[in-house]
Amino acid sequence: MEVLVPFAGREPKTRLADCLRPDERAAFARAMCLDVCAAVADAGHEPTVLSTAPIDVDWPVVVDERPLTEAVNAALVPPTAVVMADLALLTPAAVRRLVGTDGEVVLAPGLGGGTNAAVVRHDEFRFDYHGASVRDHRDRARAVDAALATVDSFRLAVDVDEARDLVEVLLHGTGRAKRWLTDAGFAVETTEGRVVARR
Repeated sequence: MEVLVPFAGREPKTRLADCLRPDERAAFARAMCLDVCAAVADAGHEPTVLSTAPIDVDWPVVVDERPLTEAVNAALVPPTAVVMADLALLTPAAVRRLVGTDGEVVLAPGLGGGTNAAVVRHDEFRFDYHGASVRDHRDRARAVDAALATVDSFRLAVDVDEARDLVEVLLHGTGRAKRWLTDAGFAVETTEGRVVARR
């Protein structure tokens, strides 16, 4: 199955600006993208990075400067999986579970209402990543009478958008993204009952 990996190649991970410089955000985002592509490849699928700007990876890259929704829908030829490039905890087992789940539209919800991964086997389904996209994607699947399934997975649910997400990578990650954070001086710290990532 084709697996699209959308990547914000221009000014990636702006919500990490409070803890990472622009060059660091670019390097960390690339490390996560490489982890995602490696997990997809190790699961037996060929990832294609759908990026808003050129990126140096070992897999095919399609550059599309349009916003996420438009770019993904333009590249969508069912059956296709879409796996976001910031799923730093992704494993081959999680990819296999996603693509192995029956359904014409299979959704993997992210924390906070997003859609972190999906499989589309229905010709009429299209994405809309604005707002509470997992809710909207359920509605869109029902609107085209697509058989809908949901994958409840910690590895697929955790995407890295904000500083508070970094601790998940340090605690549960195993790949390039965790190594990048460690090399950059981040470590797990417990304060007042909360576990955080701090430099």
